Amino acid sequence: MDETTLETRTSSGRHPVNIGHLVMGIAFLGLAVIWALIESGTASATDLRWLLPVPWVAAGAVGLAATTPRLRGHRD
Repeated sequence: MDETTLETRTSSGRHPVNIGHLVMGIAFLGLAVIWALIESGTASATDLRWLLPVPWVAAGAVGLAATTPRLRGHRD
């Protein structure tokens, strides 16, 4: 690999993000946190009614925030 290719590749400083992976990672992390809260006794099974939607809403919000630059016309 020559130096010009490496310089043009790293000069932007930004890394393309796969939004699907980002959203599912946030959702998985949220569900793992809820599982840890239930197992540790910090939250009870009755709290699942309001705890389970939280990771999905958070992942959706992160996904929307990640797509707004693309919707405005900023392309990679």
